[in-house]
Amino acid sequence: MNKKPHVAIVGATGAVGREMLTCLEERNFSLSKLTLLASARSAGKRLEFRGQELTVEELTPESFHGIDIALFSAGGGISKEFAPIAAESECIVIDNSSAFRMDPDVPLVLPEINGRDALNPARNLIANPNCSTIIALMGLAPLHQAFGLKGIIASTYQAVSGSGAQGIIELEDQMKALVAGKPLKTSVYPHQIAQNVIPHVDVFQETGYTKEEQKMLFESRKILGIPELKVTCTCVRVPVVRSHSISITAIFEKDPSVEDARKSFEGRRGIRLVDDPNKAIYPVPLGTTGNDDCEVGRIRKDQVLPNALALWVVGDQIKKGAALNAVQIAEIL
Repeated sequence: MNKKPHVAIVGATGAVGREMLTCLEERNFSLSKLTLLASARSAGKRLEFRGQELTVEELTPESFHGIDIALFSAGGGISKEFAPIAAESECIVIDNSSAFRMDPDVPLVLPEINGRDALNPARNLIANPNCSTIIALMGLAPLHQAFGLKGIIASTYQAVSGSGAQGIIELEDQMKALVAGKPLKTSVYPHQIAQNVIPHVDVFQETGYTKEEQKMLFESRKILGIPELKVTCTCVRVPVVRSHSISITAIFEKDPSVEDARKSFEGRRGIRLVDDPNKAIYPVPLGTTGNDDCEVGRIRKDQVLPNALALWVVGDQIKKGAALNAVQIAEIL
């Protein structure tokens, strides 16, 4: 944009909305004005930005007059209702929900991979990928450029904050109940999450995969531009508060060496090589929480499949997996 944009955050009081606010401030994003929008229930709340308190306004169809960029993170239903209204007002929408990700004329953008796709969006809509897709592809993109990616076998280990504040509260309440010897209450997850793992994220489809698992397949194909990419994924909820971890077996056109694989990460933005297992140095969730960069490690030759590597990628799913990626897209415009 040739001018400092007027930016709005839709869903400003939620976890991702607040993180968007933080990212705008941390990155010294150049803007003329910031408007915070949320439901009628949250209207009137005050949030700090650059030393000033801003009042949250109620989201209405009239909210987008004069807005240049709107960062949406209020759920798919709100996006489907209000994003087209914003786009018709000549506002560019960057949407964090899954509502428009697979629309053929809506770019699905991970700036480190296909940032150019964000320029001049046909419908004034740009989709932010799923958090697990972002984290996985941050670890895979350099390897794809070096060796040509053919297939992905992934298992995700997803933090409870991916379910929102209620996921964190349920884990904390169950841990307290276990210590106190009291009965546990379960409402957010189908099973106890404290001291447990649950191979069930999102709803199951007829294929036996969950919707979350299928996102890795379809979104990876679209972002990388590989329509024939093969992906199989299992998503697991784990009793970790923040940052998702992903175990990946990646199959390539060329036979990759571990040394060349590690070299492929040199000088890459947004991904750090953390890989010295003999010294217990490898990515862990606490190491990425609150940080911009994802981390990759445990790189080794796969012992079953030819032309394949095993690796471990970790990233903050609220930051790079959602809020930061959206702000980085806005920086391209």
